[in-house]
Order: sequence, then C-alpha cells, then structure tokens
Amino acid sequence: MCVVWPERVNDAELPDMLRLEAALWSEGVQVVAGLDEVGRGCIAGPVVASAVVLGPVSAKILYGAGVRDSKTLSAARREALERMVRECALSVAVGVVWPEEIDRLNILQASLKAMAVAVAGLVLRPDMLLVDGNQNVPCDIPQNAVVRGDACSVSIAAASIVAKVYRDELMCRIAADYPEYLFHKNKGYPTPEHIAALKRHGVSSVHRKSFGPVRRCMPQFASLF
Repeated sequence: MCVVWPERVNDAELPDMLRLEAALWSEGVQVVAGLDEVGRGCIAGPVVASAVVLGPVSAKILYGAGVRDSKTLSAARREALERMVRECALSVAVGVVWPEEIDRLNILQASLKAMAVAVAGLVLRPDMLLVDGNQNVPCDIPQNAVVRGDACSVSIAAASIVAKVYRDELMCRIAADYPEYLFHKNKGYPTPEHIAALKRHGVSSVHRKSFGPVRRCMPQFASLF
C-alpha cells in the first residue's frame, strides 16, 4: 500500500485540519490513524474509542463535507457524517470498556485501553497514531498526542464522530433495559434528572461505582456524605 498526497500543495494553502496528516504522508508515513474517545465524563455506561485511517482523498472529502469535532455538531449531522466516514475511510474500528473495568482501572486508563482496543481492531496496521489529548496509548506503534486534536486533525475528528455516534446508540439500547434513568436522553452524563433518578431508584449495574455521584447513592457510602 502506498499513500501519497495526490498533488504538490503549499503547506500554507492547506486547511489546518489537514496539515498533520499531510506532513506525515509527505515524510513517507504510510498509514496514519486518528484516535479519540467519548464518555469519560459520564457516570454510567462504557467509555468508547474509535480509530480511523484516512487517505489523502478521503481526508479531503471528509473535511469538505464538514467533519469536525463531534461536540460541535448536531446529532443528525453527526450521524450523517459518521456514515460518510465509514464509507470513505480506509479502516475504522471501535473499542469499548465497560463500567466494571472502568472502576477497576480508573477512567484515564480505561480510556487509553479503549483506544488500544480500537487500534487492534483496524484491518490496516498504522505506522503512526494521532491521539486526541496528552497521553499515549499503550501499544508499540509510534504516536503523537495532540491536545484538542479533534479541532486540528481531520482523522481525529472523524474518530470522535464515530465514537460519539456508536456510544449514543449503545446508550439508547441500554435505556430499554433501564428506562428509569433516561439514558436515551442523558447518555449517562450526570444531568439533574439522572442524579434524581439515581437517588430514587438506586445504582444500576451499568453505573460507574467509583464515581462520586454514584458512590453517594450507594447505601454503604451514603452516611459518609
């Protein structure tokens, strides 16, 4: 497989979100994967990460279509772009770490593990990872951690969209088993309605028991707060 920028382009003329990938391709790095995760701030449900490998053509197409940080997009727009990413990307994979393991590892390590699982699921082995944030993924592939990477890398932004759509759909399915917590609305984030439901109904099997708002609703800890 040979990945090259399809035309000679002045770096100053490139949109900011294409520069990281273009620089790597121009240096001969063949397979570049963007990585991002969603769900770190939730108190219920898994943390989900995605890895996305783009080529020069798909990167331009997705940037032109409006691929950006998933948090800046409406749900409908994210879903439309997620379908485009899956159609255009050279490879896409998702990693999921569930609450029991989040409680055992801590949320940072669980997030990094979800990213490592996503990388392992790619059909192409990356030569370089572009990782959103300031932490490296536990794997033997060279990588660059990029703070606010979903705002400055089209690959990372594409990964953020895939992860967000996947997790939202998962939380809607979980909501069918736990309707009292309104997961279809809050997606596991600690909204006032969610906290009220926790206090009223107690802690479910999909809540993160090491997280403060959940611990405070557990009988063995409630008297300490």
